[in-house]
Amino acid sequence: MAARCVGDLCRDGAQRRCAPTTDPSWRFRWSRRTLKFYFSAVLTGAILVVPASAQKPLEPEEKPDEKSNIARVEVTPGTANAAIGGKLTFTAVAKDKDGNTLPDKVKFWYAAPFDAAGANQNGEISFFQPGEITVGATIGSKIGYARVTVSKPHIARIDVRAPAQALFAGGSHLLHATPRNANGDPRIDISLTWTSENPAVATVDATGLVVAGKPGKTKIRAAGDGVTGDTSIEVVKPNFAKLAVSPGTSSVKTGDVVHFSAKGGKGEAIAGEITWSVQGADATIWPDGTFVAERPGTYTVVASAGDHNAMASVLAVPRGVSREVEVVGHEMPKDEQFAEEWIWDHYAYLSAISDKVYVFDIADPAHPQAAEPLKVDARLVNDVSVTTDGKVGVITREGASNRKNGIVFLDTSDPMHPKVLSEYTETVTGGVHSAYINSHYVYLTDDSTGSLRVIDFADVKKPKEVARWQVESSGQMQIALPEGEGVSTAGRYLHDVQVVDGLAYLAYWRDGLVILDVGNGVKGGSPERPQFVSNYRFNYDELYGTGWLSGAHAVYRYKNYVFVGDEVFPGVFSLTSHERIPVRGIAHVIDVADLTKPREVATYSVPEAGAHNIWVVDDVLYMGYYNGGARVLDVSGELHGELYNQGREIAHFWSGDSKGYRTNLPFAWGAYPYKGLIYVNDVHGGLWAIKLGKLKPYSITTDPPK
Repeated sequence: MAARCVGDLCRDGAQRRCAPTTDPSWRFRWSRRTLKFYFSAVLTGAILVVPASAQKPLEPEEKPDEKSNIARVEVTPGTANAAIGGKLTFTAVAKDKDGNTLPDKVKFWYAAPFDAAGANQNGEISFFQPGEITVGATIGSKIGYARVTVSKPHIARIDVRAPAQALFAGGSHLLHATPRNANGDPRIDISLTWTSENPAVATVDATGLVVAGKPGKTKIRAAGDGVTGDTSIEVVKPNFAKLAVSPGTSSVKTGDVVHFSAKGGKGEAIAGEITWSVQGADATIWPDGTFVAERPGTYTVVASAGDHNAMASVLAVPRGVSREVEVVGHEMPKDEQFAEEWIWDHYAYLSAISDKVYVFDIADPAHPQAAEPLKVDARLVNDVSVTTDGKVGVITREGASNRKNGIVFLDTSDPMHPKVLSEYTETVTGGVHSAYINSHYVYLTDDSTGSLRVIDFADVKKPKEVARWQVESSGQMQIALPEGEGVSTAGRYLHDVQVVDGLAYLAYWRDGLVILDVGNGVKGGSPERPQFVSNYRFNYDELYGTGWLSGAHAVYRYKNYVFVGDEVFPGVFSLTSHERIPVRGIAHVIDVADLTKPREVATYSVPEAGAHNIWVVDDVLYMGYYNGGARVLDVSGELHGELYNQGREIAHFWSGDSKGYRTNLPFAWGAYPYKGLIYVNDVHGGLWAIKLGKLKPYSITTDPPK
């Protein structure tokens, strides 16, 4: 997704890429031209949402005049084990139908998923991430497979979160320990052994629950996988005779945050930790006293300090934000799949998973008027955006026949007939997935190297690169592309960027959220000299499991939060498949009030659906959620916990169509609010204009069928 600006709003937009299947029995039929594009796209990230047809033979389709005796390809070893950072060399031979070895040589080696392994053309495979890796060898028109299980690494450290204050004698505290890999990824699969240095002061059980004994100090240790982490515990006597909780009674809506605190009976400060609990299954209270109810009801909050307890009550009522949805207009060019939208003035640009950008006049949203599509040299126009003055457009290119790709600048002074002004390809010939316009700079993602590039287009006919920045923590290697198409970097991928108030927010796939100073001043950065601010990592192997290609895909900064959407697909995509695409992915809510210490405070997880592009305007989040359709979410106030469960959903729209590329299957790419309507771009269903209707009565289940 690519983020960008409209007036004083910032928006995001563009799609990501994926790589080969993890199951050799899943195959496809391809033309030779498609196969060539497949390999190039997989390794450079050019395949956007290429639908994962995971149930048909991955065998290139022979032309009628193409004669071959090759019946199958055997890869040796067929199965293997490896470690992160390790390498294995494979061989492959062609066999005829009788099992005889043929002299044909390997044309191309690959490893997938692309973010977990990479292949050299001598059959040497390098491994970057744990999980199941598919190794493929192409000979003639056949592909042979091997499978490698890559073990998880040993952890490098264990972070034990210390209590915020001393514990009172007789009190308790549940410690949280986070084992981490050397790259900082958290782990939940490590068994821990807990011990106390001085059990008389405090004991600890097998779960990390500390029970305070006599006053004093001790260390609590968590050990696992040959690594130990610890924290200090202090136990004190209570300095109060009675405990009081504030607020004593609260009336809130589901999803609202209440911050509870406790003092002594005379109003004196409590010089120690309070333990919080809540009676009721549909509400949560965190160790700092932060409370959120997911469903309506009455809840009792209990504060404990030593042997003193106090209670408070909360009445939670329905949030009452759910609304009906009405379709205003719909445009869906035939036999096409669609990607990004750009809505401005009374025009809509809709890029296609092809060489076109569709152009519409939406002055009458119910009856859009189409102009001749803009065609460029590309197999995929992923991203499209326009400057705030409406004079210059930018589109990205992947899979160009001249192998230059890059970005194209458009003259949009006549919006219905955009014309090419110039191109920038010099350092981004491998393809550009997402681009974000900020002032006279374009911040773009370089498919080939996985880096951020900053292009200055103050002179739009002579754009120039002024900066490059990339992470160096992830495993990576250079891979030669087939038929002399250059090289690509495997193991590192930048998917999206948004720039707000001199800060660049990067969705850096397996490397998570990266924040750069590009003019804010916090680290002395500028567009020409980006400076690192912070990084927040997720463990995608544990979030989604093996067999999925997954990473940080979309970013959107709003108030003190950054919304980070994950994109999660199976290993292989087919541009021509009409079958359902299984996807996953949630949205993370990261608190960046302290830019140097981002922390996750909430999630938005639509069940069995895949997160995609995000906009937030006036406390409302608009989102394309792939097979979950378009979603509209109330993000007012403080955010904490799982937002999907809190009655915050305002609306959802089933964006499938009976005449769509994949019949009756929604695959919403994004949703953008504009002039009282919401424009939904769907990969299968084209461009929808919808509007919110009247409020709906509260229900704890789903909408009635229509």
